[in-house]
Amino acid sequence: MNAHDGLLMIRERLVARDARPATLQLVDAMVKRAAVPGAEKAQASLSQLVRMLARTPAANSDVGVYDDLVGLQDELEAVSAGRAAQAAEEASRPIPKSKKFYKQRKEQEKRAAG
Repeated sequence: MNAHDGLLMIRERLVARDARPATLQLVDAMVKRAAVPGAEKAQASLSQLVRMLARTPAANSDVGVYDDLVGLQDELEAVSAGRAAQAAEEASRPIPKSKKFYKQRKEQEKRAAG
């Protein structure tokens, strides 16, 4: 995902979580940096972007900002864990075999018996 778009999504989620104004200011500053013409090539997932934001000096100096970002990171990890569990469940479901498979098996059994 494009870093600029990811930061905008993070901002929306923070607003929905009633984040502190200082947290939104930090994200807005990063959005401005990501809007620079050469930065559109930057790619990162939402969880990577939140981790990067949590490591900034602004987050380290303000516990409230750090708490907002860690809360969002936990939410993103829970969502991704749920998706991974759902994908694993779908992958472990038995896949029905085709009619061709059973015909071939029947022919092999006839050859072996006959």
